[in-house]
Amino acid sequence: MRKLIAAMLVAGAANIALPVLAADLPVYSPIIDIPDVDYGVQGSFYLRGSAAANALWTREVKADECGCGDVTYPVNDWGYGYSVGAGFGYETGTGLRFDATVDYLANDGVSITKTAPGVAGKYSLKLRSTIALANAYYDFSFANSGMGSGYSAAGGAFGYVGAGIGAAFNQVSVDAPAGNPITGGSNTSLAAAGMVGVGYDFGAFTADVGYRAIYLAKIANNQPSPMGFSTSNNWIHEVRSTLRYRIN
Repeated sequence: MRKLIAAMLVAGAANIALPVLAADLPVYSPIIDIPDVDYGVQGSFYLRGSAAANALWTREVKADECGCGDVTYPVNDWGYGYSVGAGFGYETGTGLRFDATVDYLANDGVSITKTAPGVAGKYSLKLRSTIALANAYYDFSFANSGMGSGYSAAGGAFGYVGAGIGAAFNQVSVDAPAGNPITGGSNTSLAAAGMVGVGYDFGAFTADVGYRAIYLAKIANNQPSPMGFSTSNNWIHEVRSTLRYRIN
């Protein structure tokens, strides 16, 4: 009988104590650490606009004065001018980017002095050209020790190198001495370019300034004697600023 009463007392105490202890036990919820999604390298399309000051130099000009063959004259003066342009491109996020550009270029002042009888005097070139290029660039960051290993959006200061190839559609006229007019004309020429510069990426916008060398294979007015003249292997040197806007 005593054992039965003792067992009943123990059972009753347990019924009272267990709910109290359970209420005091801390409740733990599992913490699941979900890693960030790695989307990999992200590319971006962009629009660009540019403006530049330029200088044109060529070694010599060939002029057909009498229908008996070209006479070659050395160039006396540089030509100076400007260009403005626009383009559309894509940057891969790895440092490589590509774009197509169209520039309107003006340059005046390349001159020669003719000495032949009847045509003597100073002749000065006026060039107006539309230059279309397909370009490729490599951007490298100045912002960290990863310089040279690629560059992506919002990376701060950077440098770049680039090259382009395309065509130039030239409109050519000449300031000539009184009594010796030269008829203007046009030609289409191979065009190529090399670029180098520095810039800063602000995120949506990127600004840069750099040097561009443009090669024009030929500039000519395509006129018959005695008004025809041409010049080959022409180099235009530019200091150019560019603003790019990412559109995605």
